Amino acid sequence: MSKIKPFKALRPRADLAAKVSSAPYDVVYESEVRNEAARNPQTFLRVTRPDGDFPEGEQPDSATLFLRARHNLDSLINQGVYSVDPEPAVYVYRLTLGGKSQTGLVACCSIDEYENGLIKKHEKVRPDKVEDRTEHILTVGAQTGLIFLAFRGTDKTAGLFAAAVKNDPLYDFEGEDGVRHTVWRVTEAGPWIDAFAELPELYVADGHHRAESAFLTRTKMRERHPGFTGDEPFNYVFAGIFPSDDLAIMAYNRVVSGLNGLSEGEFFERLGESFIVAPCDHKAPAERGEICMYIGGQWYSLRFNVQFVREPDAIERLDVSILQNYVLEPILGIMDVRTDARIGFVGGRRGTAELERMVDGGEATVAFSMFPTTMDDLFAVSDMGEIMPPKSTWFEPKLKDGLLVHMI
Repeated sequence: MSKIKPFKALRPRADLAAKVSSAPYDVVYESEVRNEAARNPQTFLRVTRPDGDFPEGEQPDSATLFLRARHNLDSLINQGVYSVDPEPAVYVYRLTLGGKSQTGLVACCSIDEYENGLIKKHEKVRPDKVEDRTEHILTVGAQTGLIFLAFRGTDKTAGLFAAAVKNDPLYDFEGEDGVRHTVWRVTEAGPWIDAFAELPELYVADGHHRAESAFLTRTKMRERHPGFTGDEPFNYVFAGIFPSDDLAIMAYNRVVSGLNGLSEGEFFERLGESFIVAPCDHKAPAERGEICMYIGGQWYSLRFNVQFVREPDAIERLDVSILQNYVLEPILGIMDVRTDARIGFVGGRRGTAELERMVDGGEATVAFSMFPTTMDDLFAVSDMGEIMPPKSTWFEPKLKDGLLVHMI
């Protein structure tokens, strides 16, 4: 059973939705945050990323940052930009890019179900990032960004989506990146609650840190409110919940600074122990089993050349696992990609051009272009109760921060 709950969203006026809504807080560079805050004082990034309010080079402590975030949200409310819906609702959210659409539901999900494994995860989190976002939620009094969940769709959920999108939308606009965002408000949530109650599980596709932060927030709020009933808003996390057939995972690429003390020749020699390495003209793998590498101004194809003694499991056969187990750890000495400062990640439409820019500009020494993980991979690993290597999946287009906000 998957429990969903309607909620009273804090949301912007329709005529300002395109202006104030923003990209998720964790996919924009600091320079982009600062530029957008200066260009558009009403951007929701000033709530999710208040560091853009401070002079470049200034590093306020987290308490100062999050108080500024709360101030900025209060200011948007006082200006009449944001208000709370008068009654609970669920929201149908469609993303359209390049003629392809994906349509999901925004609703609150039970953190108890997340704790009990009915909302399944596939990735470990960094405790410092979880603590940071938890303090943001507690100070601002709101969950400002959704977690992204996937589910195996049913005829019943498909019928509900088809009926909902026939109505007039609440929001309908195209962002500067070409993504069209269309949102419908549904106050009759009963059929949706019943349909999702028939789903045995939901899967965290993206937003593991947001999910874990909501869990930690619930723990701290229950300590502050020992008489809690379990129905308070802080017992729920709001999410965009999408049928898996609508979703496609994009490549999540890697860049590394330095070669762990090896010369370029020694590095290639070590690679040859596990891969067939050859120069190539393409920059992205055409199929599973190949990794493309950029170093010294040249692209190379790395084809895995190790025979397993047994059939690999769902995790071992992932290309991100092969890279981790046969290159990053044994050759480059990167044992924990969550904490090692030498490795960086480049996802989505930034693509291989960004990899070349970083290597050619000296920000990185070598870059790895990956074949995307699949939804079947995600489901298989999650159903095993196992964990993928960090940064294995990248979903795009992404839901906007600041179109819908869950006050706790």
